[in-house]
Amino acid sequence: MTGSLAGKTLFITGASRGIGKAIALRAAREGAHIVIAAKTDQPHPKLPGTIHTAAQEIEAAGGKALAVACDIRFEDQVLRAVERAVGAFGGIDILVNNASAISLTGTLATPVKRFDLMMGINARGTWLCSQTCLPHLKKAENPHILALSPPLDLRPKWFGPHLAYTMSKYGMSMCVVGLAEEFRADGVAVNALWPRTAIATDALNLIEGIERARCRRPEIVADAAHAILTRPSRSATGRFFSDEEVLAEAGVKDFTSYAVDPANAGRLCPDLFY
Repeated sequence: MTGSLAGKTLFITGASRGIGKAIALRAAREGAHIVIAAKTDQPHPKLPGTIHTAAQEIEAAGGKALAVACDIRFEDQVLRAVERAVGAFGGIDILVNNASAISLTGTLATPVKRFDLMMGINARGTWLCSQTCLPHLKKAENPHILALSPPLDLRPKWFGPHLAYTMSKYGMSMCVVGLAEEFRADGVAVNALWPRTAIATDALNLIEGIERARCRRPEIVADAAHAILTRPSRSATGRFFSDEEVLAEAGVKDFTSYAVDPANAGRLCPDLFY
């Protein structure tokens, strides 16, 4: 794969763990500047990692890190995080809308509080972070917004089992469609990326019937994100990429190494929305 993120500033939401952290570490190995905008400032009783431990890993990998405690549901926190990012690194080149909340529950089993959480983080948070970063992205040499959201598919099978979650994730995807068109003339690429298979993150604990041994590691999404974010921003916008598609275009022919258990590489669990 070609292209480098050396010296670029990436504002990544939810980068204290999982796919967000994997994307951060991939960029850090090339000397990128990473803004870790996430809620976990202190150790969580059930989830590993904080913005501070992630920052340590990013620095050890060769990047520069700025850990910012930020709940993207709140405008003042997002504004403050972006101001700190610009103050530390002089601007923002890339926004990765990764932060997400999940609850694969039916309507009667979804509390309103959980509905509000998913809509606030997934749909509204993506829109808010994009709005706040765009004035700085428009000044960047090769600006990108990347959302970790699925392709839009209105078949009822994606709505019936978990309506609230699907609406919130499709809200992220609609931001991709709208922002790509709105800022096309400014050269800001706005795209989406979604894994073809289940990824071994802590979100698996919320999904029944998926074995970790039949998943891929977050690094496959990180490598695909890197391939998208190093493209010329005017070359592709408004696209919904899968990790396999992007890496195949970049010349990767064998995905076995990404499997948690290579022995299961031929029987992986598909992700939602595929």
